[in-house]
Amino acid sequence: MYSRQMVRIGTASRVDKHTLQSTGLSERIRRAFAIDPNRSSGVPLNPVFRNPAPGAYDPLSYNDPVTIPAGDIADNAYFKRDSRRAYPQTSVFGQPDVVSLLTVGSAASPKVDLIGEAGAKALVKAQAEGEKGGLAVFLQKKSPGEVKQDVFIGGLPPTPAGTAQAADGTWNVHKYEPKTEGSYPAEYSCRSFV
Repeated sequence: MYSRQMVRIGTASRVDKHTLQSTGLSERIRRAFAIDPNRSSGVPLNPVFRNPAPGAYDPLSYNDPVTIPAGDIADNAYFKRDSRRAYPQTSVFGQPDVVSLLTVGSAASPKVDLIGEAGAKALVKAQAEGEKGGLAVFLQKKSPGEVKQDVFIGGLPPTPAGTAQAADGTWNVHKYEPKTEGSYPAEYSCRSFV
């Protein structure tokens, strides 16, 4: 029976290849009453169906092949290799950072000339003061004149990005000016019709 089935598999249509079909009188009866006589029974042949069967192997007996360094989870975090989200990271200034900048200054414009270890100690002290009290406590300790000198630029608060005050006192924002008429420049070898 099995050898006949294997011979039939070689000569059968694509539908019958992997399924057991009835034979003889039962096949004629099935074909007479079936909606689609060429449809397969859906019963798979033993030699070609899922060997080993699902769940036959113990999942702990299989060892995943590990490739180094890609498979090393400890030193290969997903965010480092995720190219879809490789956008620039935003930088954030907290209140301790702002207090230390207002107290000691920055490398570009230092307020106090502190060199070496004295500067590091002053920076740590200013940052600890900012963590303890915050920016409001720091500004309350200062006189209004000192606050205006430190925080304001020419007596005015800092401007948003993209704005600037002209010499005549008017405020300018970066203006949008279209470069060329139409969608392509004149030297481009394509004509656009409007």
